[in-house]
Amino acid sequence: MTRQVLLFICLLSVGAVLGQVSYTIPEEMAKGSLVGNIAQDLGLQTKRLASGKARIYTRDSDEYMELNRERGVLLVKHRIDREALCRQTTPCALHFQIILENPMEFYSVTVQITDINDNAPAFEKGEMQFKISESAVIGAKFVLERAVDLDVGINDLKSYELKPTDNFALKLHNNADGNKNVEMVLQKPLDREKQEQISLVLTAVDGGEPQMSGTMLIVITVLDANDNAPVFTQPTYKATVTENSPKGTVVATVTASDADKGSYGKITYSITNTLDDIRKVFKVNEENGEVTLIGNIDFEESRNYQINLLASDDGGLTDSCKLIVDVQDVNDNKPEIDIMSKSTVISEDAKLNTVVTMINIEDKDSGENGKVQCFINENIPFTLKASTHNFFSLVTDSDLDREIASQYNITVTCSDEGVPSLSSSVTLTLQISDVNDNAPVFERSSYEAYIVENNTPGLSIFTVKARDADWNQNARVSYILEDSSVNGVPVSSYVSVSADSGVIHAVRFFDYEQIKDFHFRVKAQDGGSPPLSTNVTVKIVIQDQNDNPPQVLYPVQTGGSVVAEMVPRAADVGYLVTKVVAVDVDSGQNAWLSYKLQKATDRALFEVGLQNGEIRTIRQVNDKDAVKQRLTVIVEDNGQPSRSAAVIVNVAVADSFPEVLSEFTDFTHDKEYNDNLTFYLVLALAVVSFLFITCVVVIISVKIYRWRQSRVMYHSNLPVIPYYPPRYSDTLGTGTLQHVYNYEVCRTTDSRKSDCKFGRAGSQNVLIMDPSSTGTMQRIQSEKSILDEPDSPLEVRLI
Repeated sequence: MTRQVLLFICLLSVGAVLGQVSYTIPEEMAKGSLVGNIAQDLGLQTKRLASGKARIYTRDSDEYMELNRERGVLLVKHRIDREALCRQTTPCALHFQIILENPMEFYSVTVQITDINDNAPAFEKGEMQFKISESAVIGAKFVLERAVDLDVGINDLKSYELKPTDNFALKLHNNADGNKNVEMVLQKPLDREKQEQISLVLTAVDGGEPQMSGTMLIVITVLDANDNAPVFTQPTYKATVTENSPKGTVVATVTASDADKGSYGKITYSITNTLDDIRKVFKVNEENGEVTLIGNIDFEESRNYQINLLASDDGGLTDSCKLIVDVQDVNDNKPEIDIMSKSTVISEDAKLNTVVTMINIEDKDSGENGKVQCFINENIPFTLKASTHNFFSLVTDSDLDREIASQYNITVTCSDEGVPSLSSSVTLTLQISDVNDNAPVFERSSYEAYIVENNTPGLSIFTVKARDADWNQNARVSYILEDSSVNGVPVSSYVSVSADSGVIHAVRFFDYEQIKDFHFRVKAQDGGSPPLSTNVTVKIVIQDQNDNPPQVLYPVQTGGSVVAEMVPRAADVGYLVTKVVAVDVDSGQNAWLSYKLQKATDRALFEVGLQNGEIRTIRQVNDKDAVKQRLTVIVEDNGQPSRSAAVIVNVAVADSFPEVLSEFTDFTHDKEYNDNLTFYLVLALAVVSFLFITCVVVIISVKIYRWRQSRVMYHSNLPVIPYYPPRYSDTLGTGTLQHVYNYEVCRTTDSRKSDCKFGRAGSQNVLIMDPSSTGTMQRIQSEKSILDEPDSPLEVRLI
């Protein structure tokens, strides 16, 4: 099997890819046969087909292909018969799309179905008979039936062959549509005495591989010479038939006779009308001449028919006659109602006897069958009046109200006087135009809406709705906020009303603790001329929100003094120490308070009542309990989300007041210490960091400076010029300044371990300068090493 694949892909955008793949397969492939690797041909990964939920989409109800996502291949779902799918159309192809999601992609797929030679040429009849007189001349032609091959192209019908060819030859004529007419031509005279019957075989052959063929038997009966023609008993026959008679009704019977005997005396009847539709309405029995109905007869279309009949014998001699058929009328036509002029719209304030429409009635039947009576449906404000022959007027006969009925479906029924009577009807739709005679009406007599406090300005609260029974512009309702005040403030500063929709918006945020509800009025006005309006009262109720934490009233929290509750050491279990009292300005469950013990010096000693806030002992107080007890109580409301407050309760477990004072002297400082602890820690960290960085920078700078100075002195070739600092005198004692300089050397504790020592050259440290020397300086250091006194500064004297 050969399969061709053509691939065309165009990238349109990031989210959608349009591609086209074309396959070619032969028909009659088995179910499950491989058509092509669609994933590979489209450049897609197999997992993309699965993740994208790839599927086949086709407008046809039958799907011949299926997609295997796991393998990424296209398979044959059902056996494909090209002849059943496309008949003679070429090329024959299946068109469908493969759609993927996330992102959305689709690909067009075309599968062309090629033809295989699976159909042999076939004749409609297996046998064809001819009766030919032995006196037939050479060259006489006889048309043969064509064969049909459902295949196309090379597999279609190719040629015909007639055997034997003793008396007849085969002749083909090509038509404009590509088909061939097949004729059998007499090429040798016939002789009945030698051969009364001739059998021929016509073979049709296609061009497929393997080649297939079909055959038809042709039987020719050779007739003797004929010398008497058939004769009808009368040249013209007459008959009567009622219209709408059923098919198969016998209209008349014609008769002809032939004086010959045998086959020449056998008569065949036929209808020779060609230009009219007689053959579609009547049929004659070829053997007995009986004329019957095969179509419908309508008196209104044709009141009589003329049928031309032919009688012929087997020798080819004929005679003709006419049959005149008269059609009788029956009441088979309903009255036809024609709307001559009408108004589809009428105002609801129209006056009485206003003409709505004019009607003409016609019945194609005649006599009593054509007489017509008309009437309309009841309980409507209209009546039908006859004006002239077969003309009627539809007029109003009472007041109209569009709000009661905006339109009327008026049915006009007309019936004739035939037996049985036939009738027809037509329905007229009449619209009632509006007059502004109704004011808007609110859905409720008053409105009450709720909004939670702390709302966002501009929030939609609710919608008032009014309806107007009028229509169009008269029913267009506008909403207006009437002027009023709430607590001396204009209501427009609280709410606004949308003129078109009636939506009420909050202009400001509401506080339940300040205002709990307020009233205002909204007016609904229609768009009629003059406009009509009505009012309604609206009440807005503010709902509480849990926006206030509980407030502790007792114990009072003071900043400069300590309040403590005393508990005697003899207190028993359940001893009431104190009671935490708190309130919440919210309402409802937002103000329901509960008390919890968050922290305690000794949690096993105290408990707090969940609902009442009472602090009680839960065990016997003993001497080991600390005097100073600190309790942190959380007061929490029941809102969503809940809010809470904390209170610190100081409890003194003691029997006397002096004992309490000694333990609570530092309580005053706890609060201030806790408040400032974080601040001081941050400040200390910043100061230490700054000093450390400063010291590091200074030390590095000094080190660099000294190192550079020593390098300059070491590499210098200039003579040393003595520098005499203040308080300097020469060695001869002629100067006036002192010769003593003090130096302090600071060392670490382990400086005595250093290898740095000073040499000993005398009993005193002297620096001798030779006046006659131009550039030398001699040093005499102290004989005592500076390492001998590690913990005290040295005094070095320069003389």
